Amino acid sequence: MTTMRITGAGGSRSIVKLHNLFAERATALPLSIVQLAARIAVAEVFWQSAQTKLASWPVTLQLFAFEYRVPLIDPGLAAVLATAAELSGAVMVALGVLSRLAALMLLGVVATIQIFVYPGHWAEHLMWASLLLLILSRGAGFLSVDHLVARRIRAGR
Repeated sequence: MTTMRITGAGGSRSIVKLHNLFAERATALPLSIVQLAARIAVAEVFWQSAQTKLASWPVTLQLFAFEYRVPLIDPGLAAVLATAAELSGAVMVALGVLSRLAALMLLGVVATIQIFVYPGHWAEHLMWASLLLLILSRGAGFLSVDHLVARRIRAGR
């Protein structure tokens, strides 16, 4: 016969202690690692999108003309602008070069896609926007060209 032991408040206290210990350890993770992961993840999304567009430019032009239909702009120009923004934004974010400006530019791309192209894909767009907002609000972090340039500028004063 097995005996079941019922723990009172002591059991919940140990769970709280375990949670607090875990939270303390997680807080020790350098923000720059989180920023680098965010930069690489979101850059990959836009890099792959641009590569797909470039792989078959005639198909890309058809998509912009018949499916994407961004208002008030010629489909050919929209295709060029979108591809250029995705390529340059992906490289800038990945390397951490003018990363806040690049994040703002890519947030514009995400907003355009959300509003005019695929409004039903809001969860995916929110995930991209969240990563870009982290970069916009906190910068590229220690592991970036932005940090190296800022350090160089400070040293030159």
